[in-house]
Amino acid sequence: MTAPTVEAAIHERMDLAWNLVYDLLQERGLLGDGLDVEEYTGIHSWVDGPTRYTVVHSRQVAVLFLDTRPVDAIPFHHDLLDADDPKTFFSL
Repeated sequence: MTAPTVEAAIHERMDLAWNLVYDLLQERGLLGDGLDVEEYTGIHSWVDGPTRYTVVHSRQVAVLFLDTRPVDAIPFHHDLLDADDPKTFFSL
């Protein structure tokens, strides 16, 4: 179970771009596990220069957003959470 504020942030990010996230997951062959918004339980966000990076993840999939636009999706692995620069795991 996630905290209500974390859950709200995840839903806000995913709901605004759900069609784009769906297309991105489909392009990367990641549809299936992690498809439902309810399955996303983690969010990590940071600012680098003028850009806000946000990673939203389920136990299976991680999606990278630049500002509010999803730009890449990868299979989730825990190394992503401990990385100094999580965006290096994604293709930009």
